[in-house]
Order: sequence, then structure tokens, then C-alpha cells
Amino acid sequence: MKRLWLIDASYIHAINLQLFGPNRRVDYLKLRHLIEQRFGDIWRGYYLNSVQNEAHEARDRFHGWLQSAAPIGPNLMVKLYGLKNERVRNAYCVDCGAKVDLQCPHGGGDHNLINQRQMGVDVGLATLALVHKERYDTLVLSSGDGDLVDAVDHLAESGKEIELAVFSAGVSTDLQARSDRVLWIDDHMDEVVG
Repeated sequence: MKRLWLIDASYIHAINLQLFGPNRRVDYLKLRHLIEQRFGDIWRGYYLNSVQNEAHEARDRFHGWLQSAAPIGPNLMVKLYGLKNERVRNAYCVDCGAKVDLQCPHGGGDHNLINQRQMGVDVGLATLALVHKERYDTLVLSSGDGDLVDAVDHLAESGKEIELAVFSAGVSTDLQARSDRVLWIDDHMDEVVG
């Protein structure tokens, strides 16, 4: 049985930070070993992320390591997308629903504020899952994004098995309901932290 593993790196990073802080990080080689122990061999894996365009030596080394074959690295194909800059003037308070005006404490209303958002990763995940559809039997998804439900539904209706390797927080219940098996990463943190 061939497995395709697709990773939304910002999902793994954000939930990892939320649950365990900046000093404990998921080691993708160890995570691959855990997935293969629990589910079976991975035919191909992809790591998708959005990054700033500026060169960054440590990040480039990390991406090189991700592509390294075992036993050195997790043997993942790396696909990187840009970040989208969006100008922000206000935000909404989740607790009270009030609209709040934003301004820089150093320049007041004269400074332009932006928010950087991931762009292209969800489309990339869905595209890879569909492009390789005839080459694998099972999709292993490390993403919590409910935006992938339509692609997952299509794959499941086409006879593909769906496995999730995710954290128990931050994963869409729509994805959980469509999965054949779930590996909760936070139940195995001692095995996958680098």
C-alpha cells in the first residue's frame, strides 16, 4: 500500500508552539518513523510552507536537511510559497466582538501596518493530493485545515484511504470525520521531539 504524506508546516509549527512553546520542536525524521510504525511505509512526502523571500541561512539548511534521505533526514520534497502582505487598520476582538482600531505605538496613524499571511499552501496540498491520485492508495495529511474537505471527499469517494497525523488541537472536525485513522502527534511528543 503506497502512502503520500502531505505536511502543512505552518500548522505543525503553530500548534507545536501553542502546546509546547518555542524550545520543543517536532523532528520530521522522527515523525516520519512514527507514522511508518503506526500506518506503514510512506511512498513520498511533501513539506509545504510560506516563507519570506529574503535569504535565511539557517532556514535554507533546515530545508536542505528535510530533503536529505534517511537515515540523515526525512526525505521530503520541499515546496515553498510566498507570504501575502495585507494592510491592516483594525481588528475584531474575539471576546466582545468590538472593532478595534490599530496603530503603531511609535508612529501613531502615520505608520502603515501590515499582516503577513500564508498563501498557496492549501491549494498546493490539494493539488499534490489530486495530481498524484493514481500513484498512491492512502493520503496521510498533517494539516488541520477544513478548507481541504472537498479534496479529501473527492479522494475518499475515489477509493483512497485518509489518515491524519495531527495534533488534537487545531484540527477540523470535518477532516476528523472523513479520516480512516488518526495519529495524535501530541500523544507521542517524547518520540518525535528533536
